[in-house]
Amino acid sequence: MENLSQKAQLRRMLLAARRALPADVKAQADARIASRLQSWLATQSNARILGAYLPLPGEPDLSELYLQLWATGLQIAMPVVMEKNMPLRYAVWREGDALVKDASGTLAPATRTAFLEVDIALVPCVGFTDTNYRLGYGGGYFDRTLAKTPRPTSVGIAYAFTKTSFEESAVDIPLDVIITDQ
Repeated sequence: MENLSQKAQLRRMLLAARRALPADVKAQADARIASRLQSWLATQSNARILGAYLPLPGEPDLSELYLQLWATGLQIAMPVVMEKNMPLRYAVWREGDALVKDASGTLAPATRTAFLEVDIALVPCVGFTDTNYRLGYGGGYFDRTLAKTPRPTSVGIAYAFTKTSFEESAVDIPLDVIITDQ
């Protein structure tokens, strides 16, 4: 229980720090993350399908980059929670697609008939450690998704100031790469 309590307290602190970011500072940090991610993606010759995410308030917003990547032919898919306590599924996404809330209450593509296996999954982080463990919102969706085989390359997306430390639990899965604004 101590680990869950520590993570909950850390989560509250980091979310408050994110909310306190001035809009212009956040926009600049988001642009740096997008640039660094775009450079990293250029080195990934096997990337055909990118599992992106629609940002929750305070999360890095990479929407403009998704449009640029989509225009170059990279397929974009967004995560969908079909059932609580299950891995994510990735639905095809195109600019202008209708969005509705999924089983977790998060916006996701309304059309859920074409699911894809993504090559790379972008994973928004509330916080992260120097060993690439992610602190999320506590639902475990990304951990369950990354526990599946085949596993996509996982790329944590975070603000550098959210680097922290916490005791990992048995169900936590480290990410392959963390990309920040620094």
